[in-house]
Amino acid sequence: MAALAQRGAVTASGDGPLRTAEDATRAFAALAAAAQARGVVLRAPPRAPDTCCGRGCNGCVWEGFYAAAQWWCDDAREALAAGPTDRQDPATA
Repeated sequence: MAALAQRGAVTASGDGPLRTAEDATRAFAALAAAAQARGVVLRAPPRAPDTCCGRGCNGCVWEGFYAAAQWWCDDAREALAAGPTDRQDPATA
């Protein structure tokens, strides 16, 4: 576990850099669990791309996914900090 922390892996709280799809999945799960436990409603996280050609394109779909995933995590952390009464359900907004 210490080796993972040294490399900057995502922690149980969803913190850390998102370098792989697994990192994003772990962060999404950790933040969603925290939100559920606190009664905070979050929008759905971004879906991992399924259209990557694997050629290392400039502007790869994975770059967009990681940017969206980081934004979702940041937004989720803000929602958790605000608490359940300060946030409206995105589905009804």
